[in-house]
Amino acid sequence: MVTGVRRIPRIVLAAPSSNAGKTSIATGLLAALTARGLAVSPHKVGPDYIDPGYHGLAAGRPGRNLDPWLVGEERIAPLFLHGARGAELAVVEGVMGLFDGATHPSVEPGFASTAHVARTLRAPVVLVVDAAAQARSVAALVHGFSTFDPSVRIGGVILNRVGSDRHEEILREALDAAGVPVLGAVRRLDRLHTPSRHLGLVPAAERSTEALTTVRRLGEVVAAGVDLDAVLALARSAPPLEAAPWDPVAEVRTAPGRPRIAVAAGPAFTFGYAENAELLAAAGAEVVPVDPLRDEALPEGTAGLVIGGGFPEVYAAELSANESLRADVAALAARGAPVAAECAGLLYLARELDGVPMCGVLDVTTRMTPRLTLGYRAAVAPVDSVLAPAGMRVRGHEFHRTSADPAAGHQPAWQWTAGAPEGFVRGGVHASYLHLNWAGNPELAERFVGSCAAGLRTERSEPLHAHR
Repeated sequence: MVTGVRRIPRIVLAAPSSNAGKTSIATGLLAALTARGLAVSPHKVGPDYIDPGYHGLAAGRPGRNLDPWLVGEERIAPLFLHGARGAELAVVEGVMGLFDGATHPSVEPGFASTAHVARTLRAPVVLVVDAAAQARSVAALVHGFSTFDPSVRIGGVILNRVGSDRHEEILREALDAAGVPVLGAVRRLDRLHTPSRHLGLVPAAERSTEALTTVRRLGEVVAAGVDLDAVLALARSAPPLEAAPWDPVAEVRTAPGRPRIAVAAGPAFTFGYAENAELLAAAGAEVVPVDPLRDEALPEGTAGLVIGGGFPEVYAAELSANESLRADVAALAARGAPVAAECAGLLYLARELDGVPMCGVLDVTTRMTPRLTLGYRAAVAPVDSVLAPAGMRVRGHEFHRTSADPAAGHQPAWQWTAGAPEGFVRGGVHASYLHLNWAGNPELAERFVGSCAAGLRTERSEPLHAHR
């Protein structure tokens, strides 16, 4: 229920296409505004996990995703307001080109696009244009984007990869004729290139000191090349939002017993949505991080385990060398405790990854492949599990260059609505390549915590000799 209006200054950074430099500009803008002493809330359109990591470093608070496919259009404004609690300003980085969205047959063209989210948030858009290979043509490009959809307000342009003073002068003169304000111009800076690998940028959590240095320098570059006062004025022109902030406590029932749930963390498992852990806590769990690269045992009293996405293939040798934790995970699964694994979590539970031993919870072999599997998915749960009841429908996404053999167990985790079964349900284990933001289906967290609480009650009620 809407309980009033909320006014928070906000802008959406978009681009005509991918690879225009949105992430660098967004991260630099967040760092520059934060350096001014402003509390800035960072957000990212789409399912991507990596960009929000850089946003979080720049802003000093978690970067959060806004994805209508994953959570539903109706939750975008509430989730935005939840993430922006206590902030003076919000910066939302878009995805792909401004009007590029999901291509699934179940939705209209442009669904889950940056434009879709900007309309939903009633936010002005700043178009980041890669000007490296154009001059006066930039005006035609910006004119086309500013008039294509009247419901999306292009409030200004930031020119990226500008070559020289003369190049900038030509671009500004052309855009003056187009009637769209130029909010800044950033020169080509190859020295600030962010390292990438097979799934995109290297996560900020893996680069530590280097990532902090890059973020700081991006902030300096943006502060020097962008009119921050003009950006703030545009952000403050956004009208109030008639929505209430999302509240995880209102989304789930609380299970008794406060079961302790370990959540995989550290450099090998950096992919996760903040709302998932918040829902676990709201459902009554004590959420404790565990780093499979460094921790030799699960936290004492662990009643359940959540292993999200990341890059275990990069750290396979180190993960395998931590034999004591692998044994602990296998023992937890063997006694039927709830385990929810997504993508990297599936690889970690497998018998082996690229020939290196993993936890052996699942009789599955996994390996790197040259093929990128990427896209939105609609799925249904074919069987009951600790995570989802049979028949439950969800929307998620895949993002990996690995394969599992077999791809599905006798009891699959999911059935694609337009494809084969996928993943594994075995005892208390639910493992799959499908990434989910549980804010779209809060009952996932409620069911998982409830399963952990039930297992804890059963364990406590068993006679002592049962554990010998």
